[in-house]
Amino acid sequence: MAGMPDTAMGDPSATPAYKMSGATVVKGTFTVLDTRPPGMDDVKGTAWLAQGPKGTTVTVSLTGLEPGHVYMAHLHARHCSDGNGGSHFQFDKGGAAKPPNEIHLMFTADKSGMGMTTVTNARKTGKDALAVVVHPNEAQDNRIACADFDF
Repeated sequence: MAGMPDTAMGDPSATPAYKMSGATVVKGTFTVLDTRPPGMDDVKGTAWLAQGPKGTTVTVSLTGLEPGHVYMAHLHARHCSDGNGGSHFQFDKGGAAKPPNEIHLMFTADKSGMGMTTVTNARKTGKDALAVVVHPNEAQDNRIACADFDF
């Protein structure tokens, strides 16, 4: 996005959320959704959300993706069982549908179908970001998988 550092959408080499010093970390396991595109039945993975001195850090790690394809993940305001995560979590409800008001993670699956990235936002989500949803970048309505965070 114009004017934003490349890390605003994720950095696969950044310190993952589960290694954030002085942070409280919650973990979620991805489950596939009925809205997933064909061929995505074996997608599995984990998401972590850490809140600490640096704000909110989110890491996603998935396998079973299509090699070389670009994926997007967003924090969501509802649990996976409630409308596949509902709408995107926003720090300022009704504000811009992009970072820094939302947390987006963009990544490309490697040749084995694995994708991982981390993003940090200076603000804390509190307990309002309840899930993270992954979908193909080009088809955001085709939600592949969702992971709930249990606080």
